Amino acid sequence: MAKEYKRWQVECVNQALKIRRIVVVSGARQTGKTTLSRQILSEAGDYRTLDDTDMLNFALSDPKGFVINNTGTMIIDEIQKAPKLIPEIKQIVDRNKRPGQYLLTGSTNILALPAISDSLAGRVKYTHLRPLSIGEILGKKPVFLKRAYNKNFPKKITGYNKENIIDMAFCGGYPEAVAIKNLQHRKNWHKDYIKTIIRRDLKDIANIRRQDALHSLFGILASWSAKFMEISQITSSLAINKITLDSYINTLISMYMFEKVSPWLKTDYERIGKRSKFYATDTGIMTSVLGWNPKEVFMSEDRSGKLIETFVFRELAAQIDLENNYSLFHYRDRTNREIDFLVEREDGALLGIEVKAGHSVCKKDFAPQEWFAENILKNRKSYVGLVLYSGDRTIPFGENMLAVPTAALWTDMVS
Repeated sequence: MAKEYKRWQVECVNQALKIRRIVVVSGARQTGKTTLSRQILSEAGDYRTLDDTDMLNFALSDPKGFVINNTGTMIIDEIQKAPKLIPEIKQIVDRNKRPGQYLLTGSTNILALPAISDSLAGRVKYTHLRPLSIGEILGKKPVFLKRAYNKNFPKKITGYNKENIIDMAFCGGYPEAVAIKNLQHRKNWHKDYIKTIIRRDLKDIANIRRQDALHSLFGILASWSAKFMEISQITSSLAINKITLDSYINTLISMYMFEKVSPWLKTDYERIGKRSKFYATDTGIMTSVLGWNPKEVFMSEDRSGKLIETFVFRELAAQIDLENNYSLFHYRDRTNREIDFLVEREDGALLGIEVKAGHSVCKKDFAPQEWFAENILKNRKSYVGLVLYSGDRTIPFGENMLAVPTAALWTDMVS
């Protein structure tokens, strides 16, 4: 039986239920949405899952009666299975302004569903529940972003070298998979999971005629994680047109299997790149689909770099989701200057993060960030530049530039 982890989102959802009429928690299947819901509400909460056939039939045949909720909070799990419930809920909360009436969970982004035309704007708080972060697995607090902007990291963080980080990345963040210690058994779990959501869940959100192509696409997209996709190469390998490919990619994004990071464009520099970067949302599934093993990844600079950058994305995005005052971007220009991640705070202050898989850092690793601060920002905005690496020491490399152990993403040690 998988361990029950306390999720960082519990406090966010609790606060939202006090001020919003509807709270939506969405994320991929098996990320722990049901567990989160039960951590938030007492036994008095009215919990209804549409994975239950009787409940689903009730919701589809009588949506108006299904959503009647006079007191407390009604939880409706897997709301995407009965999108006709949404307009009925809208009518109820428009008549009654009481906060905390509905907690809806879904395994897809319900705003992407064709049948749902009303965004419920002003009535709802959306929360994204990702696979477990390392901080949640270890019971740590999400303090990385605040520390980074304050340049306040422990001088040394031991116990997490490159091999350890790769092993954690292979586990991924799905609670049931994390509990499986045998590598091959965990790989089988990940593969069965992908087959299940493609065969069972797709019908709730899209009409996919070629499930074989979608399954192949999953592996192709995993191989492009942390890179800029070449669409023409994918269309030719799958023998499908660009329109179909785009719809398939958007389907996998709406199911939270992959995610795009937009470019930072707040400059008049003519050579700035405008392409989004693509990431798998779970490194465990990514490695299993690609058929990788830890020893080979450790020895391969390309694979270890791709895996650890995707792993850092997962950890970073989980903390950014918790607060409304951070946004995630990347930077790349046509001269191939690149910063893996740019975090922009609400006040415009920027945090740059470059990811290195190895155990050592040198001055040239900061060159793109130094050029960006001097030539793009021109000292008009606060900028902190980090290089995350597999070593154990925090090392200053000039003003506002630090090499920091990757483990700082999940440690809550004090300096």
